[in-house]
Amino acid sequence: MKQFGVIGLGRFGITVARALAKKGLQVIAVDSDEEKVRIASEFATVAVQLDATDTTSLQKVGLKDVDAAIVAVGEDISASILVTMICKDFGIPMVISKATDPLQGKILAKIGADRVVFPERDMGEKLAESLASPGIFDYISVSKDYSIVELSAPTTFCGKTIGEVNIRAKYGVTLIAIKHKIPGIDERGEPTFTEDIIIAPTSKDEIATGDTLVLLGKVK
Repeated sequence: MKQFGVIGLGRFGITVARALAKKGLQVIAVDSDEEKVRIASEFATVAVQLDATDTTSLQKVGLKDVDAAIVAVGEDISASILVTMICKDFGIPMVISKATDPLQGKILAKIGADRVVFPERDMGEKLAESLASPGIFDYISVSKDYSIVELSAPTTFCGKTIGEVNIRAKYGVTLIAIKHKIPGIDERGEPTFTEDIIIAPTSKDEIATGDTLVLLGKVK
């Protein structure tokens, strides 16, 4: 089973640690704050309060043996750099470091971080994209050139098959999934909706009112 180390349990770190634990993966969670460690202990395999810049302490909790380390101490630039260097010296196969600004990101990349993430910036861009584009529920950048969006099916598409709409030829995007809302009634007689997802729909699949289209396209 893969094992992950999460160093720094702020909002970003604790979210990553919890998400990994929910997937049944082993998580070593580390922070100097007692309360944050207590919260992480509820779901992490190991949760330890220690100074993340202390190489010996990190070795003792098994961080040297993880498959990937997430360095989430972005607010403290010096600590972020030092912990990233320690993780690389440990020989951890994948070191992902959080940065709060481009300069810090460049430094982390220079000292060997395999991947640098900007949670606040990325979330801000994602929110701005959804606010600026009515009908877009979600927006995910998958690379420098491509993004995935979840878009409410336009009324002109409803009642037509994918072949009839011809999305790829007309709009230059690929439809990778359709989310259908299926109406139903719960135990109390109240109306409910369940979601049915068609992955890689064919040209014969029909788009219905209320559907959500999951599209992959090139960023312009």
